[in-house]
Amino acid sequence: MKLTILVDNNTLVDRYYLGEPALSFLVETENKKILLDTGYSDVFLKNAARMNINLLDIDELVISHGHNDHTMGLIPYIKYIMEKKDEDLNVKKPILRMHPYALIPKIDSKLGNIGMMISEAELEPHFKVFKSKKPVYITEQLVFLGEIERNNDFEQVEHPRRINIDGKELDDILLDDTALVYKSDKGLIIITGCSHSGICNICSYAKKVCGDDRIIDIIGGLHLQNPPSERLNKTIQYLKDSNVKVLHACHCTDLKSKMAIGNEIPVIEVGAGMVIKFNE
Repeated sequence: MKLTILVDNNTLVDRYYLGEPALSFLVETENKKILLDTGYSDVFLKNAARMNINLLDIDELVISHGHNDHTMGLIPYIKYIMEKKDEDLNVKKPILRMHPYALIPKIDSKLGNIGMMISEAELEPHFKVFKSKKPVYITEQLVFLGEIERNNDFEQVEHPRRINIDGKELDDILLDDTALVYKSDKGLIIITGCSHSGICNICSYAKKVCGDDRIIDIIGGLHLQNPPSERLNKTIQYLKDSNVKVLHACHCTDLKSKMAIGNEIPVIEVGAGMVIKFNE
């Protein structure tokens, strides 16, 4: 399995790619190309072009959750593939996989909708849209987790925003937040967008779904931005107890949290253009 960081908040020294406060990963495994999120703009397209990566032949596009820093890039991506079709280039119609609530507007009292800015009807000409709350095996080794079970009281989701579900306006606890898990011979590799549902909840659910308690790597955002001491300390203890081998923490993980986790578990710096490879 190969994972390429197309977008992250950070860029790395001597790697001349663009960054933005957003996330997009390309996962390649078992002759499949899976794009996780599209960032906030066309940066993922520009970085992919610099890396000579073809994004016209992806098999699946997975949305980790409906926030605009993970989905706004869908708009330039659709423009990009329409232009390439007009040039008579071969363009796949990939599966677009997400939780059913990812498409629902997420209303911030100050900013308005900070969710997806494109409707299902506008997506359908370009993607095969599949929505699922349940886990789905994308390949024999790569799993879409669907709706994450939430059992840790220290990972309660703050809900300053609202969402309309079945005609009822509710606090948005981001039930659409999900993750990918790669099942290697040595253990699980957990690939997250923002971990709004809690990185410990995600790990616990990944172990349950995959039937494997070994976690060798976590790659992605941990949603630890100035977290309360209790949450940070209990998260670190959970990761230690789970014997996590290494973390590629990025995007929505602040320096304080990286340093605190790094005292117990190796934390690897991440940036746009980075490529991580695992034996299949």
